[in-house]
Amino acid sequence: MEGLLRQPEWRIIDQSAVGIHFQALQSFGTDDTLCASIGSGEAPATARTWVHHNTIVLGIQDTKLPFLQEGIQFLQQQGYQAIVRNSGGLAVVLDDGVLNISLIFPEAEKGIDINRGYDAMWSLIQQMFADFPHEIEAREIVGSYCPGSYDLSINGKKFAGISQRRLKKGVAVQIYLCVNGSGRNRAELIKQFYQRAKQAEQTKFAYPVIVPDVMASLSELLAVNFTIADVILRLLTQLKMSSEFIYGGQLNEFELNLFPGYYQRIVERNEQVKKP
Repeated sequence: MEGLLRQPEWRIIDQSAVGIHFQALQSFGTDDTLCASIGSGEAPATARTWVHHNTIVLGIQDTKLPFLQEGIQFLQQQGYQAIVRNSGGLAVVLDDGVLNISLIFPEAEKGIDINRGYDAMWSLIQQMFADFPHEIEAREIVGSYCPGSYDLSINGKKFAGISQRRLKKGVAVQIYLCVNGSGRNRAELIKQFYQRAKQAEQTKFAYPVIVPDVMASLSELLAVNFTIADVILRLLTQLKMSSEFIYGGQLNEFELNLFPGYYQRIVERNEQVKKP
């Protein structure tokens, strides 16, 4: 596990405080750009931190819900925008209490097996909170939104989910961490979205039945009022221990040239999906 986290250098791109005009579509375009750049050796391994305001990120399967437009309308009434991401999984909530971390690695000669990417992120989060006596488990939490075998939980309550994106010999391992606020309220919002978007229709795909009580934030679980900045500091401390050199950076020239193309792709995908 230490293998992937140990890199000669880590570039840190912190987009956690960019503010309300930084859209989630830009984030997914940025991670694709970083995969292509790091995969082709144009940049070192990169950790990107990002926060978006009141956005529901839908997975591809969510776009097949029979009453999707009604679901999206409900979210808009609650003050949320809905977008569709280009990696797997189902609907998740992003707001200013949720920190997203993307670790982008070059895919080495042998390739990075999919579980290795998940394990590296799980290991990193365990190390970041090793000063607490709570075990952080990785297993599916039934009743959570976007359930998966690498849901991170404490005492059976999920606070994070991990996904992966692979492109052009680069691997992006992405996690959302519910840092503060109410995990239950976020889950309730997704529960109501599914109730409106699915209704009583039979669907080929089994959408999750959300049980809001199985979700919580780290602040709730560890009884500490964490800020986003507190958690980023823990992240930087761990990455510093895993490399010779760590530095803050932005997209380089190669990446700035790539970004518009990857951003345009995800914008077009969203336009297709959201047509009533």
